[in-house]
Amino acid sequence: MNTKKATLVVGATGATGKYVVLQLLQQKQNVHAIARSKQRLLNLLEEIEPKFSSDFADYLEVTEVSILDMNEDNLKKATSECNSVVSCLGHNMTFKGMYGKPRRLATDATKRLCDAIEANYADSGENEKKKDDKTKFILMGTVGVSNPSGDDDKRTFGERIVLFLLRHLLPPHRDNETAAAYIFTKTDNPHLEWAVVRPTALIDGPSSKYKLFDKPQQSLFGGDGKATRANVAKSMVNMITTEKLWEEWKFKWPVIHDLN
Repeated sequence: MNTKKATLVVGATGATGKYVVLQLLQQKQNVHAIARSKQRLLNLLEEIEPKFSSDFADYLEVTEVSILDMNEDNLKKATSECNSVVSCLGHNMTFKGMYGKPRRLATDATKRLCDAIEANYADSGENEKKKDDKTKFILMGTVGVSNPSGDDDKRTFGERIVLFLLRHLLPPHRDNETAAAYIFTKTDNPHLEWAVVRPTALIDGPSSKYKLFDKPQQSLFGGDGKATRANVAKSMVNMITTEKLWEEWKFKWPVIHDLN
């Protein structure tokens, strides 16, 4: 990997994470992916882009481990070498994936990553090269996760009932909520900036035009809103590579809709 700062991607072999990795590499951005299998990640990238080749080898580093199994020192090292972190972690939609362990995958990973980032800056003390540095943290949520600030429109009674049931009956939904609630508390460290990207109904498909909104635009039921996983990745990559866009959405909860 060349000496330019990198983006750390966790959940890199997931349905959305693989697009984040590919799109960053296509822009010749350094990527440090955490995945259980490097070969599986490479196979997934080649499935999306058959022309994917060793041209990107210098820009990609893969640590083969589960994020929750990394020790503290290795996690601090991984985050210290990156100026952006993207978490696309999710649970497999199988009975074991939804009700087995780890139930707090996204939450525990978010907490560990934030702790590592903050520890790195604390260790740097008054280092002149570090005092103005910042790390961007982009967390993938869902449109069913409410903004704790209260800026979202009030849910209908029916929506609140359904979300209550999901919260108590479906561990992955609760995990998404608690991960987002945790990152929401991280506003007191000048070195850590974050955004929670909330897709509408996720579908497969190529990247296209999309739009970000500051709150949900439709009911959870019956709306025609959708977002391809490629577009969700595109919105995250654009925030990483476009400082003006990041300044617009940092510390916010953008909801993404495809425009066609």
